Amino acid sequence: MKILLTGSSGTIGTRVFEKLLEKGHKVVGFDRKPNIWHSNLDKLTIKGDLLDGLDGLPGDFDLIIHLAANARVYNLVLDPDLAFENVSSIYNILEFARKQNIKKFIFSSSREVYGNKNLPSFKEEDVDIHLSESSYGASKLFGEAMVYSYKRCYGIEYVVFRFSNVYGMYDLTDRFVPLLIGKMMRGEEVDIYGADKVLDFTYIDDCVNGIIKGIENFPKIKDNTYNIAYGKGESLFKTAELLKELLKSSSRINFKSNRPGEVIRYSADISKSKELLGYKPEYPLEKGMELAVEWYLENKEKIYG
Repeated sequence: MKILLTGSSGTIGTRVFEKLLEKGHKVVGFDRKPNIWHSNLDKLTIKGDLLDGLDGLPGDFDLIIHLAANARVYNLVLDPDLAFENVSSIYNILEFARKQNIKKFIFSSSREVYGNKNLPSFKEEDVDIHLSESSYGASKLFGEAMVYSYKRCYGIEYVVFRFSNVYGMYDLTDRFVPLLIGKMMRGEEVDIYGADKVLDFTYIDDCVNGIIKGIENFPKIKDNTYNIAYGKGESLFKTAELLKELLKSSSRINFKSNRPGEVIRYSADISKSKELLGYKPEYPLEKGMELAVEWYLENKEKIYG
């Protein structure tokens, strides 16, 4: 299968790229940034900005996987223009698919679409647009709506995945897990926003396995939306303490008030993904964080300088 992969230089994109090539797919990456992790992937990546459209790009793809997005939630709270870039990007990539008659599309959405709602776990139908917590979540809601409408109007078949706090390899230093690892390695104080915050952390290989399952089972599971997560909420306090223990760090952990625009409590109901996709997460928090710490320690010079 020939696949166009947007956001191919990012955290999830790099790992997906690797796995798709291993399985024999022909993959073309598309990203405005170079792939700093693997030169061979960078050579297969077209450098471009989705905001400029995709005119001139070959259209002979069997499938598009759209991962590209501005994905730092609080950054979009501070600068909503970044959310509008997400909106423009999904429009441009869907228009490319329509004009080139590409009929298979995978969209990476987010747990942020659920907002803050008092539920023990979230099923795919638990979305309420009135509870949208941030412009990032709103941009993902818009993206989902566009994907659904392009199926009805133009016959573009889709799978939507809602990811949750993906962590592991190929991540940069301003996201929660690598940020904490870097600070704790140096013995610096760590600020946690939300002592009561509970989130569903997903190790990257579980996330990528969900995407691969979606591709392999596309004819059976198409035109539907799936939660991809571990399926268990974990407190930020527990997560920070676990990292501190793994790193044998002396860092002090400071808890601060929740920031606006961020989801306070989320645990995914992944029963639909298990039943229809055959998705089975293999990395509980302790195992995944141990692997993440090991990877960051091995690559600390490249990542932290």
